[in-house]
Amino acid sequence: MALDRFAVKQEVPIDPKTGKPYLNTVAAIQVSVTGAGAEVSPYVSQAIEVIRDSGLPQETNALFTDVEGDLDEVLHVAGEAAKKLAEQGYRTSLVLHMDIRPGFSGQLTEKPQLADRLIAERRARTAGHEEGAGTDGR
Repeated sequence: MALDRFAVKQEVPIDPKTGKPYLNTVAAIQVSVTGAGAEVSPYVSQAIEVIRDSGLPQETNALFTDVEGDLDEVLHVAGEAAKKLAEQGYRTSLVLHMDIRPGFSGQLTEKPQLADRLIAERRARTAGHEEGAGTDGR
């Protein structure tokens, strides 16, 4: 199956393990608690641990933990991370932002690499224009 990064619609691959459509999903997950005091890091770290223990590709940054997997897996992990805190009696908030992109994989690393490449290309073009400025009377 050939992938077209710019296509509106892709073929949906079938997961050979489950026989179901594989809906690749990249998600930013943020779980926090209310009423636990000013320092919520001990609680947030418990939610992050659930995500890391899921086995899905993930990376944690200052505000979110990004994760990639099949849609059902990602939703399950987000729910389990929130339940980890809610089951302790805390009012728990879950922020979930997802990009569901059938047919693609490895987007957790590919998207930042694409952005870096585009920035480098744009800077190279801009530098080329600046170097040539003034040489032709413009």
